[in-house]
Amino acid sequence: MRQMNLAAVDLNLLPALEALLRRQNVTRAAEDVGLSQPAMSRALQRLRDGLGDPLLVRGPGGLNPTPRALALLPSLSAALDALGSVYREPAFEPGKMSRAFSIAAADVHTVLIAPVLLRRVRDEAPGVDLRFEPYSEDLRPRMESGAVDLAFATMNMPLPPGAINEPLVADSLVLAMRDGHPSRGLAWTLEDYARHVHVTIAIRGDDDSEIDAALAARGLSRRIVLRTPHFLAALAAVGASDAVTTISATLARRFVATFGLALVETPLKILPLTLSLVGTNARAGDPALRWLKGRIREAAEEVYDSSSSLA
Repeated sequence: MRQMNLAAVDLNLLPALEALLRRQNVTRAAEDVGLSQPAMSRALQRLRDGLGDPLLVRGPGGLNPTPRALALLPSLSAALDALGSVYREPAFEPGKMSRAFSIAAADVHTVLIAPVLLRRVRDEAPGVDLRFEPYSEDLRPRMESGAVDLAFATMNMPLPPGAINEPLVADSLVLAMRDGHPSRGLAWTLEDYARHVHVTIAIRGDDDSEIDAALAARGLSRRIVLRTPHFLAALAAVGASDAVTTISATLARRFVATFGLALVETPLKILPLTLSLVGTNARAGDPALRWLKGRIREAAEEVYDSSSSLA
């Protein structure tokens, strides 16, 4: 069997061939593929030369296909449809999807966003499972390999090359302490802030803190008596001691009654707390991930309300 070198074949002729065999009329075939009549006539001649067959021969009723042409038409139509599918994005139907998504998150995200997100996902895509996973040192390679699909972050977190940071919602920081804290009624200054002992959250296990940098710029420092990767643990700890914590206002408002908290404005002037979603450029075109990002955004917007007053 003679092997065909596809690199030597002008694939642009295939739509013209399909139109010619279907229409059996040079003028109408030319209109179908957007060519002039002379250009289609030249295409027909090139096809005849390349295939070694006249393809269409003139008869009493006009142009009639040869037996070779009749045999070509079904496979030609199928081939063109297959080629077109390379450029067509397949229809995406969430309800038919069966897939598990992994999202790197802290407990603040799983507590606030996960319940609302689960409800929305179950309504639209019952075949989808969600896996919220802790942050880790190997998060970047896990995202690049697809083992982790997305990660929650704040806008001021450094991003690796190839990452996309999509802002979701604005939050704010609040100073949380137990309801009977002796300094609850203060109009807190930075000096007051530095004088008290603190509980801090380090979700990535590091010691970097914009708060400590802001204090250092004023020649101040604070004592940290408890460092935890869990936001709820920080609230529970200050609710049972005279330590204070600087934390998401949305989360703290949710648990004021649970932990017996008082919330006051922080004296710190630092960047706004913006929750964002991190993905990779390599997977930005995945329609399932685009759908999931939309549901996460809706869930976050439902949960977060940075304009609420302090409790």
